[in-house]
Amino acid sequence: MAADWAEIRRLAADFQRAQFASTVQRLSERNCVEIVAKLIADKQLDVIHTLDGKEYITPAQIAKEIRDELYVHGGRINIVDLQHILNVDIIYIESKANDIVKSSREVQLVLGQLINEAYLDQMAEEVNDKLQEAGHVTIAELCKLYDLPAEFLMVELSRRLGRIINGQMDIYDRSVIFTDAFVAKHKARIRGLFSAVTRPTPISSLISQYKFQDHLLYSFLEEFISSGRLNGAVIGGRQDNSIYVPDIYSRTQNNWVDSFYKQNGYLDFDTLCRLGIPDPINFIKRRYKSSSMTMLKAVCVGQTIVDQVEASVEEALRSGTWVDIQPLLPSSFSVEDASILLQQLMRTMNKQSASRIFGDTIVVSEQFISSCAAPFEQMMQHQAEKEMQNNHAHVLTEEDLKQAAIIAESMISVKKDKREDRRKKTSEGTGSTRAGGGGNAREIKTRKSKKRGKKDEDSDEETPSPGKHKPKEVTFMPKGQIENILKNHNQECPAELISELAEHLIRPLNKSYQEVLHSVFTSSASSTSGARRKKTVKELQEEVSQFHNNIKLFEKGAKLFADDAQVQLEKHLLKTICTDVSNLLFNFMAGDLMMAVETYTSITSELRLKILAKLAEESRGPLLKLHNSLNGKCIEEFLSILDDVTEVCGIMLRRGDKKKERQVLFQHRQALLEQVKATEDPALVLHLTSVLLFQLSTQHMLHAPGKCVPQIISFVSNRIPEDQYKLLVKYQGLVVKQLIDQHRKDKGGDEDFGECSNVEKDTEYDVEAVRKELQELTPFVKDLVLKARKTLVTEE
Repeated sequence: MAADWAEIRRLAADFQRAQFASTVQRLSERNCVEIVAKLIADKQLDVIHTLDGKEYITPAQIAKEIRDELYVHGGRINIVDLQHILNVDIIYIESKANDIVKSSREVQLVLGQLINEAYLDQMAEEVNDKLQEAGHVTIAELCKLYDLPAEFLMVELSRRLGRIINGQMDIYDRSVIFTDAFVAKHKARIRGLFSAVTRPTPISSLISQYKFQDHLLYSFLEEFISSGRLNGAVIGGRQDNSIYVPDIYSRTQNNWVDSFYKQNGYLDFDTLCRLGIPDPINFIKRRYKSSSMTMLKAVCVGQTIVDQVEASVEEALRSGTWVDIQPLLPSSFSVEDASILLQQLMRTMNKQSASRIFGDTIVVSEQFISSCAAPFEQMMQHQAEKEMQNNHAHVLTEEDLKQAAIIAESMISVKKDKREDRRKKTSEGTGSTRAGGGGNAREIKTRKSKKRGKKDEDSDEETPSPGKHKPKEVTFMPKGQIENILKNHNQECPAELISELAEHLIRPLNKSYQEVLHSVFTSSASSTSGARRKKTVKELQEEVSQFHNNIKLFEKGAKLFADDAQVQLEKHLLKTICTDVSNLLFNFMAGDLMMAVETYTSITSELRLKILAKLAEESRGPLLKLHNSLNGKCIEEFLSILDDVTEVCGIMLRRGDKKKERQVLFQHRQALLEQVKATEDPALVLHLTSVLLFQLSTQHMLHAPGKCVPQIISFVSNRIPEDQYKLLVKYQGLVVKQLIDQHRKDKGGDEDFGECSNVEKDTEYDVEAVRKELQELTPFVKDLVLKARKTLVTEE
């Protein structure tokens, strides 16, 4: 002991001497900092500067201190907290933390936290204590408690099951951990509860009432059912609406269903639902796989009832009568179910052609329908003769009879005509032509018409085109009178059947009556047809000659333009005036076929094809060429074919002379000038003015569409004063702007606004200013032709 104290005294003396000794060589703090910085730059020294700049620390020391802090904090520490503790930039801490995780299997980095195995073992012990106390725990609860991800907890806890944690995970839901005692307790409760169930019970209600675990309950329930411990079945699987049905209830239910079906031959879906069968259709399919069952909307019918109904229908068709199947079916059958059963039965029997269904449940044979129509045959002839006798009393005019004859002729061959129309459209590519259109009409923007539906195309009735005179329909007898006659001849038929029979017979009776009326009219009208035809030929000759001369005059004006403009003008002429004269000739030839219409301008391309199909061979050829030439581009070809057609029609064209041509030119100019005076529409004013300037400068008539106005203005530019030309161009630009604005508002089909519209379409402008400027310039544009007219009158 004394030696130890002597040693201590000696060391104290050495320390005191060292303190009082003088330093031979001493470095300042600044020199030390520069030396360390130089060594770090030369990579001879590996140290890290602290955040406060007062200390240096080595990477090894950082790693050591991280491990020490992890140990001190119980095996779990956040990297952000280490930054404040170690006073080192977080980048170096993260780098060393990753190195520690890689070098040691016992340390993990989770959500920016270092966690070692000791902490996880301690956590597992706490989870085990909680598990033994509650019987079960969930991963979701542990996530909130320990602030760790679910997947991480699930993996780490599953590794410690059976070692630290005394429990087991649910095989269907690994987020729940049970103790063996908890599992055994619930197994016993589930077995006892479901053993006592005697009727279908929703499993979800039992879970909420007795606080069972979903997956645990379904697992034990499936185990008990498969082992035979429970006699029952789960309907619906592991879903919220699943139901447990015990066998005792199923046996009682099946016995009742089998007994009812055996006695009645059908099953009602509503009754099965009230019996506790949630899906009656699938239940019947499973229960009666081998039986032939017919599924309806509210019931399921067995073969016995089907055979009874089939036998009754067969008997009615064989005897030529009718049968209502509704009384043959049980009272619980609705009219809808009876109708569905009857339609399926008729398809199976393949009797649709020999019968009709009335009132949804009544089968009527075609023989019975024919017998009902027989009493009306004698009435038709008598009524037709009576109508002819009363013709002069205006009960039925000659025009009405003519229209009735047209209807009868059309109805006889309508289906054949429809098929021929479709075939000709496909082979010839004929399209709808522009009907009508006067010599001076301007094409104004029109909306595209909607396509007709398939139902309209396939309809047996021809839809009248706009402007076409709808012929007065000749009816045989009103529906009420037909019903009264049917009642007298078939007193045993119900009122519903009588009403539908009358509805069914009214069109065939009208058609037959029109044919009888046609026959009577033809015989009575044959005596006067000769004189009337002679008068018609003379009128036709004058009108066709006038059309012919006008077309030639318009052709001369069109030939003054360049090739492209000339083609457009001639195509427009073909679509308008040439189409009108063609329709006039077709309507004349259709008069012999009883197919003429009141207004020939309403004849369409399809109607021309129908007329062609009924003409004689020698007349059909030239008229077909005339019809096809309307879709061409050459006026000369059309005029050549027109000469041949007039010979077929028996008329002679009267050629115009110079004097008559001058008269026609004068009348045409006067008509245009009157239109210019009357109209205030800027587009029409521009159109009429440009055409009049062309005629005044060339002494030729012109028939042009609106889209050719720019070409006309360009043509007359060298034939009128420059100031007039500039006024026309300015006015044209304003008209184009107005038309573009109308087009945007209407959102109709595309409109050709002329050459200058290419620039104006995308230009923004003041619409109101354009309208005002058009109003101001319109009188000046009109004066270009109105004043010129006064000058011409003075000269003349």
